[in-house]
Amino acid sequence: MVFCSSTIEKTMMMSFLFRGFWDRWITNDIPKQTMRELRQRFNSLEEWTRILYKHADDYEQRAVRALNQNSASEAEKLYRIVGMHYNLIQWMFPETGTQKQEWYQRCKDMHKQADTLVADEIINVTIQVEGNDCYGRIRVPKRPKGCVIILNPIDSSKEESIKTEGHFAKMGFVTVSFDGPGQGETYVRNEYKATRQRWDLFVDQVIEFATSQYEGLPLFLFGTILGATWAIQGSKHPKVCRVVSVSPILSEDVRMPDYFMERLSYIIDDPQSGELLRLDNIDHVSPVLLVHGKKDKFINDGNIYELYNQLPREKRLIQYLDEGHGCNYKTESILEAAGEWYLR
Repeated sequence: MVFCSSTIEKTMMMSFLFRGFWDRWITNDIPKQTMRELRQRFNSLEEWTRILYKHADDYEQRAVRALNQNSASEAEKLYRIVGMHYNLIQWMFPETGTQKQEWYQRCKDMHKQADTLVADEIINVTIQVEGNDCYGRIRVPKRPKGCVIILNPIDSSKEESIKTEGHFAKMGFVTVSFDGPGQGETYVRNEYKATRQRWDLFVDQVIEFATSQYEGLPLFLFGTILGATWAIQGSKHPKVCRVVSVSPILSEDVRMPDYFMERLSYIIDDPQSGELLRLDNIDHVSPVLLVHGKKDKFINDGNIYELYNQLPREKRLIQYLDEGHGCNYKTESILEAAGEWYLR
């Protein structure tokens, strides 16, 4: 698309003007020092790449030193930080291509290195939707007591939920996380874009996959933002026991920033893209725990309360007074509440 460079420029400008832009990256271990350097270079993608690569290289050297000192847990953490730096570089390119693919592969390689340092079993898997590979990862702790499918925001990758999977693993849950149409590796490798129909098929396929792999375990869904909407939508599947939905998008009329809407135009293959956000009839959904930030600029209190009142079965609403969209800084509290909700 001709406005690819314009989209990148708008993204960098938003990073300078809107501090909330950084919430998802800071909570995924992009250091504040790195953020401050990047905000001062908001007009140059080359400078962004140089800064991120410089810090990634430094953290990788620290990871090697930690390994040499037999500190596997520290090395794992450091390799994850390296991977997140590379993930941010590839994310800056809205359209897939050689550069995006190369940086994404570096991100994946760092997480693969980190995966070798955890006690849990990590499995890389694929499923097919309309003949297209969708790429995922499974984390299996010892003596699991349930299986959680993680559904991520549309403009993200499964690598951004690795901290979430780690928390769930400590609580004894298997996690299953895939990049769906328009997301992460599935888009980067295959240019497989999102439509309403494809996401219907994808969510159903992931549920069927998880059920077949972990038949004896209760199945739960955990979603954030658009993934939160699909967690509710997917909970109508008879195999799903309970759901946690964090900051669900509830209306196609939500006003998102221009840079974000331009980014979506690369990954959504549907002129009626609002259909992707529509929440259908919810008369037969599983029990839902809703999480809402009272400072959410995109989903207002009234929308959440209306949804909550419409939910037909056992339900709970958690609200955070000082959190915005995604409730990024309350992740640990949310995951603890999710674990308790699933095991009721």
